[in-house]
Amino acid sequence: MDEQVILDFTREAVYTVIITASPLLLLALAVGLTVSIFQTITSIQEQTLAFVPKILAVFVGIIIFGPFIGNTILNFFVNTMQNIDKFIN
Repeated sequence: MDEQVILDFTREAVYTVIITASPLLLLALAVGLTVSIFQTITSIQEQTLAFVPKILAVFVGIIIFGPFIGNTILNFFVNTMQNIDKFIN
């Protein structure tokens, strides 16, 4: 197996992980920041208050971005299976 094939596969795998995880991570970041600003303004110091909105936002994000994430992972899998002969040698 050629080193370039391994590097290309690894680069594509890391890119797929970044593309599929980033919408949910950015959504959780935005909700967490909003809740933190709200806690600062209202002087509420409850640490567990931020978890419930973040969890709900991620669930909604999974519903919204689920087809995109699924298609991205499926395309990566199909591409990997089509090029499996390069990995075996």
